[in-house]
Amino acid sequence: MRYELTDLKLFLQIAQARNLSAAAAAVHITASSASYRLKNLEQAFNAALFERTPRGMRLTPAGEAVLPHVRELFDELERMHGSVGRFSAGLKGHVRLGANSSALNGFATASVGRFLIGNPEVEADIEERQSEAIPAAVAAKELDIGIFAGPTEVPGLDVHPYAVDRLAIAVPADHLLAGEPEIKFGAALDFDFVCLSRSSSNFLFMRDTARRLGKPIRARLHVHGFEAALALVAAGLGIALVPSSVLGKAPAGVSVLALAEPWARRELSLATRSEKRHPVFVSALVRHLLEDPVVAATRGGADAAST
Repeated sequence: MRYELTDLKLFLQIAQARNLSAAAAAVHITASSASYRLKNLEQAFNAALFERTPRGMRLTPAGEAVLPHVRELFDELERMHGSVGRFSAGLKGHVRLGANSSALNGFATASVGRFLIGNPEVEADIEERQSEAIPAAVAAKELDIGIFAGPTEVPGLDVHPYAVDRLAIAVPADHLLAGEPEIKFGAALDFDFVCLSRSSSNFLFMRDTARRLGKPIRARLHVHGFEAALALVAAGLGIALVPSSVLGKAPAGVSVLALAEPWARRELSLATRSEKRHPVFVSALVRHLLEDPVVAATRGGADAAST
């Protein structure tokens, strides 16, 4: 059985991208070389690892069986490099972090940025996911660190309180609702909304909550971030469901109503896998995220909400 680490890196990239050309580019080889290496790897295992479908390359049962072992191998390599890195200047490695839209925009992205500035040899992938999917992604080694709202029963995780935020309704200053102290979400659904993208965790949460109430979302338009949403609210395009942690970026012309729902208070948790040893740079980033004073301050009060 003969294959190289590059072959296994390629396997991981194909499993993630579901596309051979994209995976080849990620490991800096040509598509023809990637095809040859994949064929060689499948011959070494004496099994097809992927099947070609109209939607891309999908893992076969044999590929699904190989995937966790390959992830574990590269995790061990990261730990090895991290251990050796203790004897050199600075940290070095690659970390994968996933969080819901509120955590990313309100806390985590800026905090990770400050960590990377201080550790120039560390690289990071940051992606948005729904809170419900994040713990399982950490347990499956798709993510090193996950930040999500609500409880989880996924086994094999170390879960830490991260931050406390609160969802609110932003409205134009001259809106019919402006000046009201609070509103129920069902009542807010009677108005036009400026929504985040259809794939964002914020919009998917809104959609699912509206469905439980038996009402549609009157989505006037979709944008790619809270800052853009707030600017359009100020311009009078509609109202928006936003976390209080982003309201420091709100332009003039926006009024904020408390959301009178028990789920409006969002307790965010940070999870990693329950392992005796994490790569040094992962452990360092976890400490940085939990000890960031801006984040830690939200955990200090009974109902802290904003940055």
